[in-house]
Amino acid sequence: MTVRLSPARRCGAVGAAGAAALLLAGLTGPAYAAAGHAAPGYAAPTITLSATRLSGAVDACGDPAVTVDVEQAGVPAGFLRLQVVSSSNPAVADAGDVRQERTPDGDRTLTVRARAQGYTDLTLRVTGRGGKTATAVLGYAASARTGAPASTRYLTGSSDASAAVDAGDGHVLVADDESNVLRLYDRSRSGGPVKTWDLGPALGLKKEADIEAAARVGDTVYWTGSLGNNKDGKYKAERDTVFTTRVTGSGAATEVTVGPAYRGLREDLIAWDTAHGNRYGFAAATAPGRVPKRIDGFNVEGLEFAPGSTTTAYLGFRAPLAPAVPGGKALLVPVTNIDRVVASGEKPVFGEPVELDLGGLSVRDLRRNDAGQYLILAGSFAADDNSDPYALYQWDGVPGHAPRKRADLPTADPGGWEAIVNVPDLRVPGARVQLITDNGAADLYGDGTEAKDLAAPEWKKSRSAWFTLGPTRGGHR
Repeated sequence: MTVRLSPARRCGAVGAAGAAALLLAGLTGPAYAAAGHAAPGYAAPTITLSATRLSGAVDACGDPAVTVDVEQAGVPAGFLRLQVVSSSNPAVADAGDVRQERTPDGDRTLTVRARAQGYTDLTLRVTGRGGKTATAVLGYAASARTGAPASTRYLTGSSDASAAVDAGDGHVLVADDESNVLRLYDRSRSGGPVKTWDLGPALGLKKEADIEAAARVGDTVYWTGSLGNNKDGKYKAERDTVFTTRVTGSGAATEVTVGPAYRGLREDLIAWDTAHGNRYGFAAATAPGRVPKRIDGFNVEGLEFAPGSTTTAYLGFRAPLAPAVPGGKALLVPVTNIDRVVASGEKPVFGEPVELDLGGLSVRDLRRNDAGQYLILAGSFAADDNSDPYALYQWDGVPGHAPRKRADLPTADPGGWEAIVNVPDLRVPGARVQLITDNGAADLYGDGTEAKDLAAPEWKKSRSAWFTLGPTRGGHR
């Protein structure tokens, strides 16, 4: 018979990871006893894990699972007994905190309920006929409890999420500013990517483009690097890249192919600003030794098309503020021919800059829906992501019209808010939006290691969460 374990708790509309001891999965009673007579010549069983490392979180909902395949030659899998026999750190998770379920094809899936932040090694043992055994070790890491675990999910495999594009059918394409890899995730579940695409070879890039923003028109997605210097104030040519990808299919069937790229938008912006009296100080901000994340720096983190347009795109700046003083406005620079710039290398034409009052914050992401409603993810120009405020603003995309604040975002948990997945209908009361963090600088497991420096990719992760938008405050309707 199949042993089924009932969830110990439920988290919203997504599956739960409950606390339960690992039980016998196989046949019991007389049939098992008859089949289990010790007999010489049985081969040793085998135990294979779909991943040797797993990340969870304290009080998490929908934590990822590991699939365990157990086999013994000539013996049905149902006769094999799988147990967790030890934990190297029971304070983080003990053997009794592991839950086992059977899959339709006879494999077992394991989920872990974390007790505390940290690491532990969980030793698994399979026992087969003839009393023969095999073991495997699952390395488990638990991050701390977040302020809203029921609405939180974790995108594992990367910690530096930097831009996101809705792929339809509950999936999202996520870029990483530490690599040139796009990852496709199920928005409702914690776990690794459904698919990945390394764009570097097709773009001729050996180092990361520092992808920071994206905008989609039909099946074309425009992606841009930050265009700024690196954190040490050095120019890196790869960051001066704008490129496209073509998206076919949707959801888990999404496919991505690389399109044309344009290099030199940074220099075009500097020349344009210089020709207009150095209004924003782009030349000084990009000089050798100047870091990008300062009030008078140079760093692009938003990209979205203007109302009703598929050719004019707003570049949203994290830095500088306009003017570059505390309380300055956020800056958007329109590129009126971005389609031809990227497709054929045509020189960009810049429109009149747009300056928006975001309460002294700047653009961290910018996203428009099909109804022409915009959400602006506003944050600090600085690098101290967890000590400065974040907010969401609604805007109609029209220069001269003021944005309206819809929500202040929490900052107590690790990671900086970095990407908007999509924009709901902002006219609907209680509209909800999903945001994603960049956790690269976060100490997820309490050992002093930044997430981007973790040795195991499975332990790297960004965080997504849903937020309900409040009533609008000020601005144009």
